[in-house]
Amino acid sequence: MLNFREFEAGPDPFGRKFNVLFKWMQTAISLRHADTVDVKFLLIDESAVDENHGRTQKTIALPHAGLLAVSKELNRPMDDAWCSRIAAAHLLHLVETGEDMEKDLVTVPLPDLKRYAENIVKSESAEVHAR
Repeated sequence: MLNFREFEAGPDPFGRKFNVLFKWMQTAISLRHADTVDVKFLLIDESAVDENHGRTQKTIALPHAGLLAVSKELNRPMDDAWCSRIAAAHLLHLVETGEDMEKDLVTVPLPDLKRYAENIVKSESAEVHAR
């Protein structure tokens, strides 16, 4: 998934699908005094009767130290799009499993961050070779 700005997620364990919109990305040092990169998404439940009741927001927190380590290990520059794609991959996991869906703020564990990053690098490489 290369388009992190607008995508579909689901179905969740209850059969719902969501339209997901990227809202923003920023360092959380200024927000929460945390050493993370926060990526915020708006989820819109496709089956909701009215749009006000079918909306929820999720902030995915990416530990900065983990991002730096994985970036170095994969020899891949750490940039905004890469961080946003990692966050989107974790959000897809949350929706599909129902894990942590009650939380507004979710921190990505290092093993998951590494797996998402590796998958994104492979996807980027495959796309370059396909051109």
